[in-house]
Amino acid sequence: MPLVYQQNINLHTRLGVWHISEEEDFFLSKVSLHKGIRHPHKRLQHMAGRYILKELYPEFPLELILIADTNKPFLPGEAYHFSISHCGEYAAAIVSKENRVGTDIEMIQQKISKIKNKFLNENELEILKALPMEHEKALTLSWSIKEAVYKWYGAGKVDFRGHIHIKEIILTDNLYSGVCLFTRNEHVLLHVQGLFFSNIWLTWITS
Repeated sequence: MPLVYQQNINLHTRLGVWHISEEEDFFLSKVSLHKGIRHPHKRLQHMAGRYILKELYPEFPLELILIADTNKPFLPGEAYHFSISHCGEYAAAIVSKENRVGTDIEMIQQKISKIKNKFLNENELEILKALPMEHEKALTLSWSIKEAVYKWYGAGKVDFRGHIHIKEIILTDNLYSGVCLFTRNEHVLLHVQGLFFSNIWLTWITS
């Protein structure tokens, strides 16, 4: 299936979401299979994420991707900044020629309520309570925001509760924007954006 969502964030940054319905052979026309991934669906997710990179920027050099100690994929010299996420039958990717980026895609899950105090402080919980939606949906949104910030940072060792502080979330229909304060080694105010579709939150960040 082709991209089900695509957006040019700015002149240098592109975002896409793919609904995975293909077999491996489809992706293998453009993407090499990572030998370390054995589970069939995880292989599909892996290949779909990289396939999107080529859809967004056909000249993207997939063969040059390396994996950092934090498991973050990157390109030497950062000719492109990019981030990939996958969840269920969906994969998402964001690519930029100039901006640091992060993206995350999350399905609504009730079990997230059990761990909310591990990644949210009291002020953040109050912000979520004020949102006009089910609590699990709001909690999943906050997790997606923090995952996107974590991927934007890329260097690991981030405490979601201690280093990423959600300051604001504004909803407009199925779209949202938010503000976070990131405090790992530095204090950076970050703006995140996203949307809700098919019971999934999609979040992205550029800076």
